[in-house]
Amino acid sequence: MKSDDLKQLIKDGLSAQRAGSEVAAKATDEILNDATHPELKAALKEGNETSKEWAKRIDRAIEEVGGVSSQDNEILEAHYKVSKEIRAQADTDTVRDLGIIASGQMALHYWIASFGTVASYAASAGLTQTEQELKASVQEAKQADDKHTDIAQRILAEQGQG
Repeated sequence: MKSDDLKQLIKDGLSAQRAGSEVAAKATDEILNDATHPELKAALKEGNETSKEWAKRIDRAIEEVGGVSSQDNEILEAHYKVSKEIRAQADTDTVRDLGIIASGQMALHYWIASFGTVASYAASAGLTQTEQELKASVQEAKQADDKHTDIAQRILAEQGQG
């Protein structure tokens, strides 16, 4: 594969990540306001701060590759839409909180895959800073995913479902 082709894939991935970061910023306060479980609210607040760090890392990676074109992120827009629908249809706070977790984990899995893929491409292209920062983001997304799974299990146990 030509180095220019690989670099373009990296740029495209980073551009999608930047757009996704903007979707996440738009959604976070709304989702946080809909959550009721104290542990979930705390995890969402922590996630909001982590996502701000991801946005900074993405911007640094974009600088390392020399800039990117702007684009939309239809995948995370769709996740956001699903999240809104799940939250709107919930009959109880518990169902809404569990729905927030489920839709949030879908988005986290997107981030894990996206960060991991672009990090591996960056490694092949010799973009060490981008590789390291995106690998750190992968680990944070995995930790958040695990934390949300644990919170969901506790919520279910509190409801006699666990």
